[in-house]
Amino acid sequence: MTEAEPSAPATLADKLDYLFRVMRPKGGGEHTYREVAQQINDSGTDTTISASYLWQLRRGEKTNPTIKHIEAIAKFFGVPPSYFLDDTATEQITAQLELLAAMRDNDVREIATRVSDLSPNALKMIKNVIENTRQLEGLTDNSEQ
Repeated sequence: MTEAEPSAPATLADKLDYLFRVMRPKGGGEHTYREVAQQINDSGTDTTISASYLWQLRRGEKTNPTIKHIEAIAKFFGVPPSYFLDDTATEQITAQLELLAAMRDNDVREIATRVSDLSPNALKMIKNVIENTRQLEGLTDNSEQ
């Protein structure tokens, strides 16, 4: 990884922005602030949140939400609250979300399913080809995750 590209989002705003960009509704673009707020408000808990407050959190204009807001936002995006509170958890969850995002790509999914029953030697050879190709294309090494 390059220094300009951290392994996981660092601030609350970065983390929330990452979830908005990655955790998209099926077949669509990003969730809207209004949509997220409405679903949180309709969830049956005593937590309420406004679309403008979500916008302020994502932009870093508000930086100290209540634990109830953290829990509600985390629940909406399907991550544990620790994603927002613990940098180690953030790194682990980000790595999992990146894998899930990659698996949405039909070509990646097809490759993964086709290699699943190959021998360990064949898998090692394919891994080497992928690593060499990534290096040729100047992509970062994700093997440390």
